[in-house]
Amino acid sequence: VLAVFDPEVNEEVVRIIAAQLAEIGDQFDKEIKARVVNDLVQHFLNENLSGEEITRRMSEAVEGLAQAIPSDMEREKAMLVLAMVLTKKIANTVPSLLQRVFRTTVNYISQQLHDYIVRMVSAVKH
Repeated sequence: VLAVFDPEVNEEVVRIIAAQLAEIGDQFDKEIKARVVNDLVQHFLNENLSGEEITRRMSEAVEGLAQAIPSDMEREKAMLVLAMVLTKKIANTVPSLLQRVFRTTVNYISQQLHDYIVRMVSAVKH
C-alpha cells in the first residue's frame, strides 16, 4: 500500500480520495453492529493468534459486512472503507489495540486491495 503514496501522488489527490472514503465511512459506521466489532476485539486480544490469522479474521469480517452493501457501490471501495471503519471502531473500543489493529489493517489492505488503490489513485491523478 505504501508504494502507492510515492512523491508523485500529491496531497490534493490524497485529500480528494480521503474525503470520498470518509463520506462513505460515515454511512457504514452506523450500520456495523457492535457484535462484529466485539468479535474482532476478542480476536485482537488473543495473543496466541498469529498476525496472519488475525488478518484472515479481519478479511472474513469485511467480506461478511460487504455482503450487505448496495450493489451500486464498487465492492473494493466498500471493502476498503469497511476495513478502515472497523479499525476505528476496534481502536475506540480498546485503545491499547490501536497498533495491532492498524498493522493488521495495513496488511489486509496491501494483500487484498493494493491493485484497487493503485487504480483509484491513478483515476484521480488523470
